[in-house]
Amino acid sequence: MFVVDPRRTTSAQWADVWLGIDVGTDIALANAMGREIISAGLANMKFIEHATSHFEAYKAHVEKYTLEYAEKESGVPAEVIRKTAHAYARAQTAQLCWTLGITEHHNAVDNVTALINLSLLTGHIGRYGSGVCPLRGQNNVQGGGDMGAIPDRFPGFQHVENDEIRAKFEKMYGMKLPLKKGWHISGMLEAMERKELTTLYCLGENPADSEADRHHALKLLGGLEFLLVQDLFYTKTAEMADVVLPATAGAFESEGTVTSSERRVQRVRRTVPPPPGVRDDVEIIFDLARRLGHDWGRADSECIWNELRSLSPMNAGMSYERLEKMGGIQWPCYDESHPGEIFLHGRLWADPLIGPRAPFHMVDHVPPVDKLDDEFPIRLTTGRRLDDYNTGVQTEKFASPLRRREALGLSPEDGQKYKLQEGEKVRVFSRRGNVVAPVCFDPALRPGLAFLSVHAHEQIATNDLTINAVDPKSGVSEFKATAIRIEKCVEG
Repeated sequence: MFVVDPRRTTSAQWADVWLGIDVGTDIALANAMGREIISAGLANMKFIEHATSHFEAYKAHVEKYTLEYAEKESGVPAEVIRKTAHAYARAQTAQLCWTLGITEHHNAVDNVTALINLSLLTGHIGRYGSGVCPLRGQNNVQGGGDMGAIPDRFPGFQHVENDEIRAKFEKMYGMKLPLKKGWHISGMLEAMERKELTTLYCLGENPADSEADRHHALKLLGGLEFLLVQDLFYTKTAEMADVVLPATAGAFESEGTVTSSERRVQRVRRTVPPPPGVRDDVEIIFDLARRLGHDWGRADSECIWNELRSLSPMNAGMSYERLEKMGGIQWPCYDESHPGEIFLHGRLWADPLIGPRAPFHMVDHVPPVDKLDDEFPIRLTTGRRLDDYNTGVQTEKFASPLRRREALGLSPEDGQKYKLQEGEKVRVFSRRGNVVAPVCFDPALRPGLAFLSVHAHEQIATNDLTINAVDPKSGVSEFKATAIRIEKCVEG
């Protein structure tokens, strides 16, 4: 196992090789690995010629990404990059797995694309033991995307700007649908600033704590004409709402389906009734529709699922009966005789090739937006701790032997440099705000790197510091790369 991470996390400690990369230099590393694989004659040319396109353009593009350049940009020694590239290319099977360290950047999609290029270069895709795998941070993230919780997609990842696809949904719903894609959450905040978005229905989300540059996000949320929150918890966002609708817990108080990271759709069953005054999400939405003049009938999860199946080809063969009988099915599953696809991209190995070729994409290294300088010399990266979720509302009320009070993680070397003691409070400044935090020394951190979680805004409002530099393709903010400085707190 090779782990690429700015911090020497527990996973990195288990690894055969740890690549302690500087924050925000993933593309420099990936492109250098690609160049080395090609230069060493380790590219899977048979697969490339059979199933891909634009290889020659990619080869020319990565030529400038030498091992020496990548070492200079990423901080990873050239020999370690070479060893990693050779090990990945020579392996019989290999997976590239990533989490938010790749995607919470201003160039998130390009980061992912750089990794996909490596999988195409080596043929580590679409077959047993090989592939690309985004590891989800919470249950059913994949299912949300499957069901169309993406601003440019209908359920089944069907594009909203495709006239033929949109017509199918218009026929089902009996109305005309918007011709253009919607806003992702960063786009919504921008629309609030333009006063183009004045009403927000927030279901199971806590943007008052989760958004970068939190002061700005709070100002925008506070300027809405109407805010409706539907949630399991009374979040910071719920505190700001005009109306709060208490909803059920999807895992055990509701009926429906869930999708895992391996695309396996499984049934979810209600095991306990909701508390008094709490209603199922679907019941709430159906009742709202009824009050707005649209009677959708009975709020039955199987009826809704069958409607979904009639519109989404990749789910068409997944009846409740089959999901129960088979213990779940991996999409795509096109009809009730189809077993589901074990390997999503297995078609790339078919002879003759089924469907379009998989293209290489040319992407370049662009450093983090929040640059380090003499005024802000420390790189703050944010993330999660093992026993907590996101803004903490789902986990903070539960006792855990792993949990400790939030603190600013610094390397022991930086503790000495700034003459700090364990637990001593410092004021942390970024270009957007400042917070007070005790320090803790973490040997997993290298000099010049600091860490805060996003779980405990009542203790330390981490997102008062982070930057809302947004990836234009995905709408994700650059939570992973903030420039900070620290100063000792002066008592009195």
